[in-house]
Amino acid sequence: MLPVQIQVMNSTLRRVVKRLHYPIEVMLICVRWYVAYPQSLRHIEEMMAERGVEVDHATIHRWAMRIVPVLAKVLRHRKRPVGTSWRVDETYINVYGEWKALFPWALTALARA
Repeated sequence: MLPVQIQVMNSTLRRVVKRLHYPIEVMLICVRWYVAYPQSLRHIEEMMAERGVEVDHATIHRWAMRIVPVLAKVLRHRKRPVGTSWRVDETYINVYGEWKALFPWALTALARA
């Protein structure tokens, strides 16, 4: 038995891609490569052709436009909550070849330099 989140994701994705003629696994691989890595659609098209799947780059773009919002909505619920307290001790930046400590109160001084 699959967990409820995976069942909901599968049913939602299948509803979105029900009239598309490719297997959902192929579509998800192409969209994942497009979103996760800095590659063009034509590169993904070539990579899929090497694996024996003929797909056009425009088709991959249409898949991405349909699937990415659905994945974002479904996966948003799986994200862990972010706390309300943020702390920054100090950050060092390189200014004209010299490392300097950057504090919030020092931002205006660096902007003038």
